[in-house]
Amino acid sequence: MRKVKLRNAAEIAQARVAGQLAAEVLHIVAEHVKAGVTTDELDRICHDHIVQVQKATPANIGYHGFPKTICSSVNEVICHGIPGGQVLKDGDIINIDVAVIKDGWYGDCSRMYFVGSPNATARKLVNTTYEAMCAGIRAVRPGATLGDVGHAIQTVAQRDGFSVVREYCGHGIGTVYHDEPQVLHYGQRNAGLPLKEGMIFTIEPMLNAGKRHTEQLDDGWTVVTADGSLSAQWEHMVVVTSKGYEILTPWPDGFGDYPAIATRN
Repeated sequence: MRKVKLRNAAEIAQARVAGQLAAEVLHIVAEHVKAGVTTDELDRICHDHIVQVQKATPANIGYHGFPKTICSSVNEVICHGIPGGQVLKDGDIINIDVAVIKDGWYGDCSRMYFVGSPNATARKLVNTTYEAMCAGIRAVRPGATLGDVGHAIQTVAQRDGFSVVREYCGHGIGTVYHDEPQVLHYGQRNAGLPLKEGMIFTIEPMLNAGKRHTEQLDDGWTVVTADGSLSAQWEHMVVVTSKGYEILTPWPDGFGDYPAIATRN
């Protein structure tokens, strides 16, 4: 395992700028997420904002061959959905995952959106996944472990009868897109890597309404639930502070209907 980097105040400030830009992209695209729009159109909106307004670089384009700016994961798609001609319809849920590069630093986050009026199961899944992410973030502090983070997420998911995807996890981030440590979204208390001030990583749980098992489609990217059940994901970048954590990707419009987590602790 590569050594986990501990960032100083100047480096954290650069990561904070990149993180805020990524969160801004998810804010500006929100009004466009509605029935009748294609995922390719959402991708174009995000790309143009990153390049023309933020003067930043879309990190996903060309990353291991990925062709688009965002990952658009609708309904049973867990992650890495490729934008294209799919038309959103009333009742869909969609995760948009975006990463930007600014001055050599990566910002990465994702959030869920409702299209029209999803059913009760879909809403519960999305809300529980958000709560699970928040629980994981609240576990972050010096001296805690990555197992504490995973256990907190898993506890919330299982409480509501949802399963945790195990094949994909959070990751260290900074001047490298996907770095150490790997942040599992399940685990045991007091197990795994001890957290230290200056560590930066993502927490991005994926919960399924059915079983946790996954399948990758023939495009080599899109990951779906093996049983066709709905899936949801939220993601924030965090840095371990002297007392707890700071979210580096705060939503510009606040947390709206999701007020469960403070930006700093």
